[in-house]
Amino acid sequence: MQKSNARKIATGSDEAPLAFRTRGISKVYGEGPAAVHALRGVDLEIPTGELVVLLGPSGSGKSTLLNILGGIDQATSGSAYFQDKELTAMNERALTRYRRNHVGFVFQFYNLMPSLTARENVDLVSEIARDPMPSMEALEMVGLGERATHFPSELSGGEQQRVAIARAIAKRPTVLFCDEPTGALDSKTGISVLKALQHLNDNLGTTTLIITHAAATAAIADRVIHFADGKIREVVKNETKLSADEIHW
Repeated sequence: MQKSNARKIATGSDEAPLAFRTRGISKVYGEGPAAVHALRGVDLEIPTGELVVLLGPSGSGKSTLLNILGGIDQATSGSAYFQDKELTAMNERALTRYRRNHVGFVFQFYNLMPSLTARENVDLVSEIARDPMPSMEALEMVGLGERATHFPSELSGGEQQRVAIARAIAKRPTVLFCDEPTGALDSKTGISVLKALQHLNDNLGTTTLIITHAAATAAIADRVIHFADGKIREVVKNETKLSADEIHW
């Protein structure tokens, strides 16, 4: 019988299965003197169901790691696992299936279709999802049930981002990747978006990874991963988490 690569790590008195595990992940763009080393031998373990914040300056490797774990970029060397499946051994077809069945993405820019209502934007995932959540249920989970018939131009920046989150979670993803989801928002609006992400993590158990430059965001996480120069400098596990309402930018 083939031995599973899935492992567990201790979290308090219980053991949580790992959502992700990497060993020696490196990513190099280009060749020779002009080569850019985006990741330099990253070892990482992320338990299932956690909300994880990745902090670090621009160019430190956060987005590159997220893209590799999300199946939209390939590592130059090393191995990455999702549960017991080796992402770094998958071909493009398998990675597409992984993204479709397991992954939700939220980016800094909302990428909503301007000619569609909020509900219709969320409905777009129904075409590819195996077991989609009703669009109204997804919108209500992010507090936008009453804005379902509004077009993006009729919504604030924070509301548009929450529509993007509703669209991502409507496919019932196993993991949710958020790359600077509050980067284009003011602090008050950003906190409303973080509240939505925290609510989803608490209520759906979706493993959630958030890239941000806002250091205060670290307080809402189960663990915080600090990046610099393509390496993990520190991993901090929060014994006490704050709600998004309690943080100050």
